[in-house]
Amino acid sequence: MIGAGGIPRGTGTIMVDLERHSLVDVLDDRSVESAKAWLRERPTIEVVSRDRCGLHAQAAREGAPQARQVADRFHLVQNLREANKEQMSVYGHANVRPILSEDAIASARSQQRRVRLAHRQSRQDIFDTFKALRQQGLTYSEIARRTGYERRSIANWLTSNAPRDRNRAALNPTSPLYLEAFLAECWKNGNRVGRHLFYDIKNRGYTGSRSNLERLLKVWREVENIQPDEPPPDMDVSEPVRDPDTGHMISSVVAAALCIKPRGPLTDRQAGKVNALKQGSTVFAIMRGLAMRFNGIVRSRSSEALDEWIGDAIDTELTAITRFASVLRRDIDAVKNAIELPWSNGQAEGQINRLKMLKRAMYGRAGPELMRARMLPLNHRFEDEPV
Repeated sequence: MIGAGGIPRGTGTIMVDLERHSLVDVLDDRSVESAKAWLRERPTIEVVSRDRCGLHAQAAREGAPQARQVADRFHLVQNLREANKEQMSVYGHANVRPILSEDAIASARSQQRRVRLAHRQSRQDIFDTFKALRQQGLTYSEIARRTGYERRSIANWLTSNAPRDRNRAALNPTSPLYLEAFLAECWKNGNRVGRHLFYDIKNRGYTGSRSNLERLLKVWREVENIQPDEPPPDMDVSEPVRDPDTGHMISSVVAAALCIKPRGPLTDRQAGKVNALKQGSTVFAIMRGLAMRFNGIVRSRSSEALDEWIGDAIDTELTAITRFASVLRRDIDAVKNAIELPWSNGQAEGQINRLKMLKRAMYGRAGPELMRARMLPLNHRFEDEPV
């Protein structure tokens, strides 16, 4: 039984023997080729536990086709939490940046356009709000409490007489926006078939995947299909939800954490926030119901209800939740094994934390060979290691 975990920033891959609770190897990089080659040399491996990284899934599929893949249960729940956070942020509920008006959010016709409004069109409004509050004699701390921004960010904004230009990273060939002008021209001329556009931009240097292109095209199709006077069908335009104890707006981070936490462990204040969120946000109420069902399935050790849960999640038509459920469906075998089998990737994650501690002790200057020497026990040998 092998647990595979990726070292942060793509610097390597850790292999752990789950039965013997011991580290067996540290690979030099985090690539499909190296992990696949390592697994291929050990044909008796029966189970590969891994995180949600697609590289490890592909490596296990190609290097150990005889093994059963097991997704990590902790990462499954964390991915659901991130989806909840994204959903609350996108649709204007419990957002830590409430200065953007509900009218501005409701006027957008797709997720991408809403994000652009939040990050571009609201910058002057944000600056004017900071300036007005400061002219009232409020301190940076009080402005931070009222607006949800960090005190340091507010101080940086108010050091200039106008909103600062955002530093934008240069587009690279893996993004379809790298060839946005060409795609827009093709779209205008009626060429809207994804596979045809993918072939055309490939010939012009695009190195990304077709799925990235399809996500962009989906936004363009939604923009044209939704009527200007109609709000998006899954748009929740109720007032922002506030904490019943303090009156402050509940952030999307807090809402996402409360969304996946069962009723029993909630404190009285947390329970009050959950009740307020459920009453004030239809989106939160739907997501919490799904989250409680998902937690129950994971803990039940039975995957019979998983397919029905995925179908119900997709039927909500909430963008982030639908995406999460679709990814589960693509990785359905590994997810069902995670629910039914006792194995998890906890040991690999623990070894990764140990490695990060050693790297900090050596000020990040350790190379692969030194890290392997410090991580691996003396005279170690995996049972399938070639002699």
